[in-house]
Amino acid sequence: MSALPSGQTTAPAPERTGWTGYILMFPGIVWLLAFFVIPFYSLVATSLYDPNGSTYAGYEMTWAFGNYADALSKYWGPLLRSLLYGGAATLICLILGYVLAYAIAFKAGRWKNLMLVLVIAPFFTSFLVRTLSWKLLLADDGFIVNALKFVHLLGPDGRLLATPMAVIAGLVYNFLPFMVLPLFASIDKIDHRLVEAASDLYASPIRAFFKVTWPLSLPGVVSGTLLTFIPAAGDYINAALLGSPRQRMVGNVIQNLFTAANDYPSAAALSMILMLIILAMVLLYVRKAGTEELL
Repeated sequence: MSALPSGQTTAPAPERTGWTGYILMFPGIVWLLAFFVIPFYSLVATSLYDPNGSTYAGYEMTWAFGNYADALSKYWGPLLRSLLYGGAATLICLILGYVLAYAIAFKAGRWKNLMLVLVIAPFFTSFLVRTLSWKLLLADDGFIVNALKFVHLLGPDGRLLATPMAVIAGLVYNFLPFMVLPLFASIDKIDHRLVEAASDLYASPIRAFFKVTWPLSLPGVVSGTLLTFIPAAGDYINAALLGSPRQRMVGNVIQNLFTAANDYPSAAALSMILMLIILAMVLLYVRKAGTEELL
């Protein structure tokens, strides 16, 4: 037992928080119940409805686990395409975002705050408006297509719209800030004297980067890739506006099943499959990255 301060005969009684902590948690718990737990339960229940809607009132719970197999067999193409597009967009965002975050953290100087404002400036405009702007930029008679045709990077009948490149470009543009901000927060905390010490120990700039900067920025890399990949894989606006039916992603399929086809069991089952796949990938990725504390 540790010694008590001089003049004190008994240890102070532990403070009682009472109900204060629970009262403060109550609004958050209600919010999670109303907008996460209940909708999630509804989604799981819907995914197990009778796909034929055999009752006069519509669908009923029949524990139809076959909905998952049917949805996967019918829509594995858009599901795989979503993961590929999301992965490609995340990789491009990581490369572009790391360079930008590094420049802001180490090179921007007194312009650092201004550059951060410019990074988040697109958020002041609607997601839909930004994507429609890309549709105008990549139009067949637009400046970009004409310039690429002029330098013979596109054929006379070449186009950018309704191609995987256009969809991935839209994803990169819309989700790049989600990559830059966590990377900046991680890189900005790195003590630049560590990089200088690596140089004093005769490490080349590239070796110093991979031995000092990159390992210390890994929490930002992991956070940024997760914040980018998860919404990118489930996105459907970019594929709908910048792509064609050949570039349809799983989000487009789910949206169509819920609204046009009124096939709620298949839509809910496909949503659950996407969520479970992404959850498994995230857990594996975080474990392999060696940053389990982020969980």
